[in-house]
Amino acid sequence: MKLSDLAGRPFTYAEVGATAGPPPPGYHHLSASTVIGHGRARYEEAATEVMRWGMLRGAGLHVDATTEVAAVGSEVVVGLGPVRAPCRVVYVVDEPHRRGFAYGTLPGHAESGEELFAVRFDPADETVHAEISAFSRHGTWWSKLAGPFTSLMQRVVSRRYLRAL
Repeated sequence: MKLSDLAGRPFTYAEVGATAGPPPPGYHHLSASTVIGHGRARYEEAATEVMRWGMLRGAGLHVDATTEVAAVGSEVVVGLGPVRAPCRVVYVVDEPHRRGFAYGTLPGHAESGEELFAVRFDPADETVHAEISAFSRHGTWWSKLAGPFTSLMQRVVSRRYLRAL
């Protein structure tokens, strides 16, 4: 799958942008966070890394994106071994104490849904948190057939995202 093939493709789910609020019903939900350090400098470093696809690359995934820095409309093909997962950035978080982006699945992705990658700075104690949030369901016959395995892989990769920063 090439990046040039993704232009104009629709999302594979209706609830575009829903990781910004309560997760929609009818999907598997995932939410996790971990402390990755302390101080404003650590937050800025991690935020820059997240926006440059760092959680994905740091988790061992191959990333081929239309932009160096995640932006609304950026298209990306994420790979793990022979599996390719096409996505498009649906929104960017750029707040004083939180930065990140969410992308949604496009046709050709084994799952259907959305995932948020972010870092958050807590000014009260200066802790820096890596955060992920997702909702998904199987999008192909083979991901349904491999359901227990694909669910396990999602949990494993999600832990790797959090450790990537």
